[in-house]
Amino acid sequence: MRIDDVVAVVTGGASGLGAATARAFTAAGAKVTVFDRDPAGADFADRIGAGFAQVDVTDEASVTAGFDRAGAVNVAINCAGIATAEKTLGRDGPHRLQSFARTVDINLNGTFNVARLAAARMAQGGVIINTASVAAFDGQKGQTAYAASKAGIAGLSLPMARDLARSGIRVMAIAPGIFRTPMLESLGQEVMDGLAKDVVFPARLGEPAEFAALARFIVECEYLNGTTIRLDGALRMP
Repeated sequence: MRIDDVVAVVTGGASGLGAATARAFTAAGAKVTVFDRDPAGADFADRIGAGFAQVDVTDEASVTAGFDRAGAVNVAINCAGIATAEKTLGRDGPHRLQSFARTVDINLNGTFNVARLAAARMAQGGVIINTASVAAFDGQKGQTAYAASKAGIAGLSLPMARDLARSGIRVMAIAPGIFRTPMLESLGQEVMDGLAKDVVFPARLGEPAEFAALARFIVECEYLNGTTIRLDGALRMP
């Protein structure tokens, strides 16, 4: 698929990996609609020349309304998600079921909700890219909810690709390592340097533009389907 033939939605598209992807695709000639819960995302979308829809990925009516605004999409890129840091058994007792369920609801259920509704709009075929994480394979302490939700996203790739093959829709997932996003930058340079030391090569944090570049390559490379690509500089979480 040529990038200038792309009509895409990017969830979580007003910040972090989603914003970098929306910006890169728009700059390359794609028509992009940013889906984000934060209405302030409309300003970002306007600056990069994209459309905007305030969308809650866990709500069917909200996502449907967003797709109605986006039009005849042929690419959906799921970047919306949250991170939860809570141990299975901590000093204050067991992991709260509510926080576990919320993480799974937004990260996994929300991704599936957007993917299934996107597929219904892709009359002429298309590409769905979901965002997993290296935590799906080697999650750290306190990441049970996050890792479980991201492992679910990785697990979606092959069966969903098989389901949608007859419709000409490819399904892929990207599992990023540690990326320089606003959330991570808020922790400070010292913390970021400490995280980067575990990356094999190049020994640095990933840049959101690199995630966007891989998403574009997936869209353009027709033979990529049904799998998860780690984008992590050979990082294996200790």
